[in-house]
Amino acid sequence: MSDNLHELESFIENWPDSPEQNKQTFIRLKKSLESKPGVILEFIPRPEVTYSLRAKHENQTGKPLFAMMDVIEDSPRWLSVCFYGELINDPDESGDYVPEGLLGEDAICFDLEEFDEDAIRYVETRLDEAYTSASKA
Repeated sequence: MSDNLHELESFIENWPDSPEQNKQTFIRLKKSLESKPGVILEFIPRPEVTYSLRAKHENQTGKPLFAMMDVIEDSPRWLSVCFYGELINDPDESGDYVPEGLLGEDAICFDLEEFDEDAIRYVETRLDEAYTSASKA
């Protein structure tokens, strides 16, 4: 395990549980990413601002990632999961369109402020879409 991923595990271990269960949501989405063949994860901590988990497919050439999951340092912490707009669909229009919001490109972001099974499943479907799109890029 790289130092980067040791840092991620330490971050998770030291994240206190909360009634919103955002730590559990983060772990679930992280495991979903880890289960996909060819995914490379990078953890970028910015203490007191965000803790960012970035996912890239090993076949990707044009973009440095296909999904970014930020833990927003707030009270309580919450998650923002962002994708390049062209990599996913948002049929329920539950994400926020953010012009130039992901590394200078248009993005769709989903804010998860508490454990919500339907919202998590919806984001997991977007992860699957982005993964599939990125594997061909």
